[in-house]
Order: sequence, then C-alpha cells, then structure tokens
Amino acid sequence: MAGLLDDLRGHAPHLVITDPDIMAGYCRDQSRLTESGLPIAVLAPATTAEVSTCLKWASSHGVPVVPRGLGSGLSGGANAVAGGVVLSLHRMNRIKDLDAREHLAVVEPGVITAQLRSAVSAVGLFYPPDPGSVEFCSIGGNVATNAGGMCCVKYGVTGDFVEALEIVLADGQILRTGGRTVKGVAGLDLTSLFVGSEGTLGVVTEVTVRLRSQPSGPLQTLAATFADLGAAGRVVTAIVAEGLRPSLLEILDRTTIQAVNQLVPMGLEDCAALLLVQIDDADDSILARIESLCAAAGADDLIRSESPQEADMLLEARRMALPALERLGDWLLDDVCVPCHRIAELLESIEQISDDTGLRIGVFGHAGDGNLHPTIIYDASEPEQCDLAAAAFDRITAAALGLGGTITGEHGVGRLKMGWLKRELDPVAFSLHGEIKHALDPKGILNPESSVARSESIAGHGQLNSPAKDPALLLGEYSA
Repeated sequence: MAGLLDDLRGHAPHLVITDPDIMAGYCRDQSRLTESGLPIAVLAPATTAEVSTCLKWASSHGVPVVPRGLGSGLSGGANAVAGGVVLSLHRMNRIKDLDAREHLAVVEPGVITAQLRSAVSAVGLFYPPDPGSVEFCSIGGNVATNAGGMCCVKYGVTGDFVEALEIVLADGQILRTGGRTVKGVAGLDLTSLFVGSEGTLGVVTEVTVRLRSQPSGPLQTLAATFADLGAAGRVVTAIVAEGLRPSLLEILDRTTIQAVNQLVPMGLEDCAALLLVQIDDADDSILARIESLCAAAGADDLIRSESPQEADMLLEARRMALPALERLGDWLLDDVCVPCHRIAELLESIEQISDDTGLRIGVFGHAGDGNLHPTIIYDASEPEQCDLAAAAFDRITAAALGLGGTITGEHGVGRLKMGWLKRELDPVAFSLHGEIKHALDPKGILNPESSVARSESIAGHGQLNSPAKDPALLLGEYSA
C-alpha cells in the first residue's frame, strides 16, 4: 500500500497525508455512537483534476474512499473506513464566480457557508440556506446532506438553490449536471439525484447556486413563552394551517432553555417552551397574526424585539442550543421530521419517552417545517445509560415514522440511521437505491459504510455502537 501511495504522491506532493496525528482529526464527524476506522491516508486535492486522479487510483486498486467536507456532520456520513482513504475537500475553498446579474454563484465544495452568505450580501444579494453550523460547515457538506436550517420554513433547503454540479464519479470520470438558466428540463434531473446522496454516488467538486434579492423589510422577531410544550406545538400547527410564512419559526423546550441560560445568561424565562418567530419583509401583519395565535393559545409572555441587537440576541439563544446541551453530559442528537399538524403529538411523545427512560431530552428545532432535534443526555461510561439512550433514540425515530414523518429531515442517514432506511422506504424504492448505487459505483468504493451504500445488505434495523464498552446496541429492539 505504501508503494501505491507513493505513486499517488508523484502526481502532487501535497496530495497524500499519512501523519497519524493529522489523520486522527479526519477520522470522524461530530456524530455520537457511530463507528469509524483508521484510514491509510488522507487525500487533500486542490482541483477537480486531482480529485479525478485520486478516484482513478482508488478505483483501480479497490480502495474505499470517504469524501469529507469540514466534518460538521451529525450522522457519521464522513466517518473513515479502516483500510480506506479520506478524501478531504478543505483545500477546494474558492468562490469562483459571483454573477449579480443572473443571481448565481459558483463555488468549490470547501467554501464555508457563512463566507458565501457574507460575500453574496456584499453585492446586495442573499443566499438563504442557514444551517445551525453555518459558521463552520461547508457548501459541499450541505449539498451532500441536502442541509436545511432556520430559514427553511420560508425559503427551502439547500437543494432548492442548487442549479448545477460538477461531480467526479467513482472511476474518475468528470460529470456536469444542470446549468445556469432559470429553466431547463433536458434529460433526467441528475442534479437532484446527487444532492443528498452523502458521498455515495460521486464527489461534488463545484456547485452553482441560485441567489435571491435581499429581504425587503427590517427583521422583526417575536419571542413567545408557554407553560405547556404541547400548546406551543399547537400554535405551530395553527400558523402553518393559516398559510403564514415567517422567515423563521423555531422552538426550544425547558431543558434547552435552562441549558442556554447556564451557558450564556440571556434572561430567558423559565418556561416549558419558547417559540422564536421572525419576519424579514415589510408586511407586519404576519407577525401580528402570529402574536394573536400565541395569545389565544395561552402564551405567558409575548416579546417583540425592539432593535436588531435584541433580535440577534434571541437568535443567538437558538444557535447555542446544541453547545449548551453538550455541557450537560454525553449527548445523542436525533433529527426527525413530521407533518406540521402532528408536531404537538411528536413533542408529547418525546416527553413521555423522557419520563419512561428517566433521561433528560432537550428539544429544539425548526418547528415551522416539523423538523425537531431531540437531544438525549446520558452517561456514556455507564452501559445501562447507553442502553437507555439507544432505546430513547429508537423510540423517537419510530414515533416520527408512526406520525407519517421521516427518519431524517436534514442531517442525512449516514451510519447513524442506515438501518432505518429500509423501514421508511417501500421495497421497490429500497431496491432502486441499490441499483442506482451499483450503476454509478459498481466496485462499491464510495463511502461503503454509509446510507444507500449499504442498502442492499441491510437486514433489519439500525445499529449504534457505544464508544465506551461497545455494547453493540441494536436500534429497533425496543418498543416504540
């Protein structure tokens, strides 16, 4: 293998990293209870041609390849495979074109999302996708998982803004999909096929995204507190049912609010639930109507931001949700989505699961599109706690499916939920996933332990492996 890597080094001296201390930082993403292996090397190409060289080499020698953005994922989709290589795209970080006339930007996959948003804003335009990790996630990673964020309720997810892709296939061929026109229906929609494929079908090396004009009005933010979590959920249902579309509609439960207050004292009320609502246009009637719905549902406090600074403080509380919960102990974050009219039922199910297991579960997420992130707090050094955490995770995911929802709204399947794919998809769709994978990657070298890459070999439910004691916890063995 060393000789093979030397051959690859000959194409570009900077391409191959084998220092064990450096490679350790590329072995996994930020997910919990997912397995990872030690790669034989990290490959760090700087151009599409170098990505092609890497994949030609890997294909010819049957070496597994795990594409990686910046490692901010939460599903294990970028976890290294023992005996394989990690293909890190962090060096491909240029904004290649910013076309203000056509409202388009062409970027490499290693561009940080916040940097793109800032560059676009400087020319009076707007790139809406706004993941919680916006300051350190990459555009390539966003495309790989079809990432969402806090603006989805009004603007949609990453895939809604992807117009074209440049992709290197498993054998090194370079594919270009889509175009720069507003409309285009020639052939199959290959762009959408690769968005959300989690590095299992090809490696994205260039992304063309559609931009929008800056919002027309000043940001206005409403904070509403509730003594009952279910009541907050029912307000969300009412907002959506009336066709109201704020630019942001987020929820935090008591556990999360208390954790945020401990991390960054913000004077948030001790309540069962906090709804954060924001509008970014001049139509004040939307916020006024939402305020009325909150009051009718028994909101304890209704607070409108009086300045941009106050609005930023409220949104910072939401962005600090996961960092704050992390301080409470070991954590396992779920990502489920249900129809908006079922969100109150999901919240009530999560409360019941917390009571049954005795574990704290902090809930926060994008209430306006039914996408919640229940975060289970446990002690990973205790096998019994690991069992309980897996049981809670399993029950939450099953509850979402039972309410007509999905196992993942924006984080992807990865390793964490690969066993759940068969439970959500119908048999024909499940089989077709495997056929598409085989057609594009017949040797199965791309991300072979993740998502659709293993769809043909999944026998049942998912599997979580605790980093402590490794009890091989099986998802699905617990009652839903």
